[in-house]
Amino acid sequence: MFEVLKSDIQAVLDRDPAARSKAEVFFLYSGFKAVRRHRRAHWFFNHNHKFIARWISQRSRHKTGIEIHPGAKIGKGLFIDHGMGVVIGETTVIGDNCTIYQNVTLGGTGKETGKRHPTLGNNVLVGSGAKVLGPFTVGDNARIAAGAVVLREVPPNATAVGVPARIVKLNGIRHENLDQIHVSDPVAQDLGVLEHKLSELTAELEKLRAESARRSNPAESSFDSASL
Repeated sequence: MFEVLKSDIQAVLDRDPAARSKAEVFFLYSGFKAVRRHRRAHWFFNHNHKFIARWISQRSRHKTGIEIHPGAKIGKGLFIDHGMGVVIGETTVIGDNCTIYQNVTLGGTGKETGKRHPTLGNNVLVGSGAKVLGPFTVGDNARIAAGAVVLREVPPNATAVGVPARIVKLNGIRHENLDQIHVSDPVAQDLGVLEHKLSELTAELEKLRAESARRSNPAESSFDSASL
């Protein structure tokens, strides 16, 4: 347990340039406190003291803003940076040396039973606001971009981006040409399509009105024909 504690502290020092000392991490970092309390809650959960386990996890949630179900399995060296709004479900499994940023959800879709939450391999990074939902595996060294919604398995050494998430890089090779700067506005595109359809419908309506006017006034139509 002491070795795991040392690994958790060192993970913060290695990955957060703002961390200045072990004492600062131990006493002040909410992510570290949440992980440390979870390890205690997980021990009670495994020894069938579910109420105590849940009590510890809920107190930790109120104090840190990070909700980790006591049934979740977490490896050593987990770094939860900032952490506010992080939710980790009961059947989640997190490997060693992973990094999770604020507002991340490792949850389920509500359609599964048993294993409902994701499994993260070793050295996985999950960006702020990302949602990983379902009982699949995110492979070792994978990267989940900020704001991504991951609904299917991510292979090792991959980078997943978007809603729903898609693989844009695999084993260091760009898998998809993704320009994150010059991105078309989907709302503007849809409005343009609707405007074009409206113009077509307006023109068609004008034709129908003109045809209806000619049919309702046959005398005028005959006069026009005679004049010609």
